[in-house]
Amino acid sequence: MVEELHPVSRKSGEKTNFFLGFFSGMALLAVVAFFVLLIMVFVGKQPVDLAVNAEDNTALAAEEQQAPEAAPVPPVTDADYFIGGKNAKVVLIEYTDFECPYCLRHHDTAKQIRETYGDKIKFVGRNFPLSFHPESQKAAEAVECAGEQGKYWQMYDAAFAANEAGEMGVEKWKSEAVKLGLNASKFNDCLDSGKTVSKIDEQMASASAAGVDGTPATFVNGQLVSGALPFESFKQIIDGLLGE
Repeated sequence: MVEELHPVSRKSGEKTNFFLGFFSGMALLAVVAFFVLLIMVFVGKQPVDLAVNAEDNTALAAEEQQAPEAAPVPPVTDADYFIGGKNAKVVLIEYTDFECPYCLRHHDTAKQIRETYGDKIKFVGRNFPLSFHPESQKAAEAVECAGEQGKYWQMYDAAFAANEAGEMGVEKWKSEAVKLGLNASKFNDCLDSGKTVSKIDEQMASASAAGVDGTPATFVNGQLVSGALPFESFKQIIDGLLGE
């Protein structure tokens, strides 16, 4: 015997089935729409990303092509001051700032290099006074002015000694010139007039073109060695070039 549903119950069941079917259908449509939208975003975005990456790669390649190669360090001339063998197999060209603390540290290493190798090397001094060291420019000029009277390396050492003692200044260079036995009037005129400024500027410009952006910077047979490296580091390089 089949039990017949009450009319109200039948209508209520039909209504429930309708809503369940409706919301199930809507949920399915939402899922389908989500995946369609996801595919559209992915497909639509991918060419843009590829285009951006292509532009970035092209720009990077252009920058690499436009980046100039470092110029060679200028060769040693009669305008340079050096210690060691005139025709030595190994040539070290040092660019220094007399007020630079790292150059002061490197000064002891440079002395050890010169004392160790003697005439086996040619050690050349050049200037690279940094703008944020207020006493470095006049110190470089003082060393160059002393060089005109044959006392470049003596004033070079005196400049670093003054750095260590915290006594750098124009009056210090003038008093050192007297101690070194220089013609004081000639030295003072050279220092006060800025006679050697153009030479120092040229040294800085050519050093920058060769890749120098800080001090100390030492070229060993044309290869740039940056920073105040320990003596052993230079020894390894020099010994290799000398074949020792």
